[in-house]
Amino acid sequence: MPRMVHCVVLGREAEGLAYAPYPGELGKRIWQQVSKEGWQRWVDHQTMLMNEYRLTPIDPKHRQFLAQEMEKFLFGGGASTKPEGYVPPAE
Repeated sequence: MPRMVHCVVLGREAEGLAYAPYPGELGKRIWQQVSKEGWQRWVDHQTMLMNEYRLTPIDPKHRQFLAQEMEKFLFGGGASTKPEGYVPPAE
């Protein structure tokens, strides 16, 4: 039976992550409070941010920006505003 968590992103019980996807205390908090589906929502949002802002994980400033956005997205009530001019992909 999968590990269940009360997901702060979804606001309901859902299957938890198999391991902490981020190091340190923040990673532990994510593992305890974010579901697989909630984490995937962050990954999708992060991909959009990286593409729209042309971010690279090599740049420490970009990593710091993404870490701040991740914490806001997961524990601060959802995504901040979308980048100016963002157009979601057609389905």
